[in-house]
Amino acid sequence: MTSLHIRKLAFAAAGISTLSSCVIPDDTSSIAKVDATTAAARKEMVGLSEADVRMCAGFPSATADVGSSGQIWTYQRTVQRSNLSIAVPTLAVGAIPAVGGSVNVAPGGYCNTQIRMLNGHVAEVAYAGDNNLPNSRDALCVSTVDACVAYARQHRYKVPAVSR
Repeated sequence: MTSLHIRKLAFAAAGISTLSSCVIPDDTSSIAKVDATTAAARKEMVGLSEADVRMCAGFPSATADVGSSGQIWTYQRTVQRSNLSIAVPTLAVGAIPAVGGSVNVAPGGYCNTQIRMLNGHVAEVAYAGDNNLPNSRDALCVSTVDACVAYARQHRYKVPAVSR
């Protein structure tokens, strides 16, 4: 190989190495903002009845009786997203060290939305799982609670009919 080819390969390897160092961390909680819809659900769903939650979120994937603390309803969502995976072959040319690896952008995730029911009404909403996006925490949970936030807003602010 000529020295020009070696320099081109070294430049390409350096670029690939730099690209692979730009991987998004698994835990984005310190840099990402909480999703607005999931944050609203923590407040606006409180007080909805069991029937209301079944209307807006469907039937839970699992339930657990927690004694005097009520019941916990769990809604499990697995999110399959299109995935971009770049694999770079390992290169070693003369004195240049081996460079290679892969970058995985937008892998899938899952969300467990937990709703505590106390005396037949929502007392608390929480989220668990691999549910963050690079710029938004709990974002993969939106599909579980977005309809409930809209439902709560629609039904809470209706003025009751006045009988004469």
